[in-house]
Amino acid sequence: MNIPLLPLLLGLVGMLAAFFVYTLVMKYPDGEDKVKKIGDQIHSGALAFMKTEYKYLLVFITVLVVLSQIFLGTETAIAVVVGASCSSLAGFIGMYAATKANVRTATAAQQDGAAAALSVSFYGGSVMGLCVASLGLIGLGGLYYFYAANGASHVHALEGFGMGASVVALFSRVGGGIFTKSADVGADLVGKIEAGIPEDDPRNPGVIADNVGDNVGDVAGMGSDIFESYCGSMIASIAIAYTITASNSESLMMLPLGLASIGLVASIVGIFIVKLQSAKAPASALRSGTLLAPLIFIVMAYSLIQSMGDVPMGVLLCVISGAVGGVLIGLITEYYTGGSPVQKIAESGETGPATVMISGLSVGMQSVVIPILILATIILISTSIADSAGIPGVYGVGIAAVGMLSTVGITMAIDAYGPVADNAGGIAEMAGMGKEVRDITDSLDELGNTTAAIGKGFAIGAAALAALAIISAYSAQISMKYGEAFSLSLTDPMVLAGMFIGICIPFLISSITMKAVGDAAFEMINEIRRQFKEIPGLMEGTADPDSEKCVEIATEAALKKMMLPGIIAVAMPAVIGFGLGAIALGGMLAGGLLGCVALALFMANAGGAWDNAKKYVEKGNLGGKGSDTHSAVVVGDTVGDPFKDTSGPAMNILINVMAMVSLVISGLLPLNGIFF
Repeated sequence: MNIPLLPLLLGLVGMLAAFFVYTLVMKYPDGEDKVKKIGDQIHSGALAFMKTEYKYLLVFITVLVVLSQIFLGTETAIAVVVGASCSSLAGFIGMYAATKANVRTATAAQQDGAAAALSVSFYGGSVMGLCVASLGLIGLGGLYYFYAANGASHVHALEGFGMGASVVALFSRVGGGIFTKSADVGADLVGKIEAGIPEDDPRNPGVIADNVGDNVGDVAGMGSDIFESYCGSMIASIAIAYTITASNSESLMMLPLGLASIGLVASIVGIFIVKLQSAKAPASALRSGTLLAPLIFIVMAYSLIQSMGDVPMGVLLCVISGAVGGVLIGLITEYYTGGSPVQKIAESGETGPATVMISGLSVGMQSVVIPILILATIILISTSIADSAGIPGVYGVGIAAVGMLSTVGITMAIDAYGPVADNAGGIAEMAGMGKEVRDITDSLDELGNTTAAIGKGFAIGAAALAALAIISAYSAQISMKYGEAFSLSLTDPMVLAGMFIGICIPFLISSITMKAVGDAAFEMINEIRRQFKEIPGLMEGTADPDSEKCVEIATEAALKKMMLPGIIAVAMPAVIGFGLGAIALGGMLAGGLLGCVALALFMANAGGAWDNAKKYVEKGNLGGKGSDTHSAVVVGDTVGDPFKDTSGPAMNILINVMAMVSLVISGLLPLNGIFF
C-alpha cells in the first residue's frame, strides 16, 4: 500500500464508522407527539441558524479564497476551500446527529432507563468526534498526497487548509457562543429568578432557543474548534519538517498524519470500550474511554515509529509527553470545576451574589497556574528530546501537540455527549415526562458538565501547543528567507512592541464577545418579560410561548456580532506584518499566545465552577432551589455562561487563526515594515 494514501483511506473508514453509529442512534424511538414536536423545534431551529451562519461565512471565505489566489496561488486557494469545507461539514454533521440524539435520549430514559439513555447520548456525541478526526484526515491527508508526497513541491499550500479551518472555527465558536449564551442568560434570569419557575419550564419563551444554542455552540462550535487545532498541529509539524535538510525529512513530514491515523483507530476502540462498560458504571465508563484510548494510541505509535525506520525513537517520548499532558490538564480542569472549589463557591452564596463572584474569580485565576506549568514542562521535555534525537526542538513541540490531539475522536465524543444529555433534560422537562425521567437526564447532564469541562481544558492545552508549533513554523519560514537578520530577541524594541500589541488582542476580542452576549441577553430578557406580561394564560400553562421570536433574537445578535472578531483576527497579522515587519509580527504572536492561553483557562474554569456551584445548590444543598443562596449562585452562573462558552473558547481559536494567517503570508512579509 502507498503509505501517503493511508490517512485518506482511514479517514474514509472513520466516516463509515460515524455513519454506522448514526444508524444506531436512529434505531431508538423519538417519542410521543409532544416529545417529538419539541425535538423537531430544536432540530429545525439549529438547522436554520447553521444555514444562515454558513451563508455569512461563505462571503468571508470567498474573499479569503480570492486573495489567496491572487497573492499565494491556486494550490493555496484550493486548500483554503477544502479546509473551510471540512471544518463546516464536521460541525454540521455533528450538530445534525446531536439534535436527533437528544429527543431519543429522553425517550430512552423514559422507556428503558439510564443505561439506554447514556448509550444514545454517547452515540450522538461519537458522531461528532469521529467526523472531526475523519474529515481532518480526508481533507489534509488528500491534500498532502497531491501537494507534498513523493517529492511534490507545494507543501506550503497545506497552510491554506489550516487558515480555512481556523476562520470557520472562529465564526462557528463565536456565533454559536453568542446565540447559546444570550438565550441561556435571558431564560435563567427571567425564568428562575423573576418568575420563580424551574429550568427548562415549557412556559419560558427562551427555553427552545437555549436548547438550540447548546447544539450550535457546544456541539458544532466545539467541533470546529478542536478540528482547527487538530489539523493545525499536523500542518505546523509538516512545515517544520519541510525545512529540515536531512535524509529523513519526508518521513518526519509524514509522521504527524500517520500518528493522527492510528489515533483515529484508537478512538474507535475507545468508543466501543465506553459502550461495553456504560451499563454498569457510566462515570467510570467515560473515564475509561478517556484514559484507555491514549494508552492504545501510544502502543500503536511505538509500532508506527519503529516501522518507519529512519525516524528516531526519541520522537515517541515527545508524543507521550503531549498525550500525558492532555490528560493531566483535563484532570486539573475537572478538579477546579467539579471538586471542592465548587462547594466553596456555593457556600459563599449564603452571603449573596457578590461573594459568589469573588470566589469564582479567585478559583478561575488559581486554575491557570498548574495547566500552564504542565504546558511549560511539555515544551521543555519535547524540545530537549527532539534536540537529542538530532532534529529541531520545535518539531518536538509540534509532535507533542499531535500526540495530545490524535485521540480527538474519543475526546470530542465524550465532550459532545454533554450537550446531548443537557438537551434531553430540557425536552423531558418541557414535555412533562415525569420526575424519574428528569432524574436520569439530570444525572447524565451532571456527568456531561464534568466531561465538557475536561474537554475545554483539553482544547485549551491542545490549542496552546498547536499555536506554539505554528508560530515556530512561521519563525522557521522567515529565518529561511532572511537568515540571521531575523531573530526574536527580547532586547529588540520591535519584538517588545509586537508583544504588547499581541497581548491586547485577546482582551479586545473578549470584550467584544462579552458585550455581544450582554446586548443580546438584554433584548432576550425584555422579550421574555413582555411575553409573560402580554400573553394571557402563559404563566398558568394554558397558552404557548412565542419561542420562534426568541430564536430570531438570538440568531440576529449572533450573526451581527460574530463578524468583527473574525475580521480583527484575520486582519491583524497582515496589518502588523506589512506595517511593522516580520519581527514585530513574531512578537505579536508570542504576546497573543500568552494572553490567549491565560484568559482561556481563567474564563473556562471560572465559568465551569460557577455553573456547577449552581447545580450543587439545586440538588438540595444550602437551601436548594428558591432559596437566597440559589438566587446568588444563579447570578454567578449567569456571568460564567459567556465566560466559559463564548469568550473563553474564542481564545483557543483566536491565537491559532492569527498564527496560521501569519504562517500563510510569511513568504510575502518584509523584514522591516512600511512604518518602521
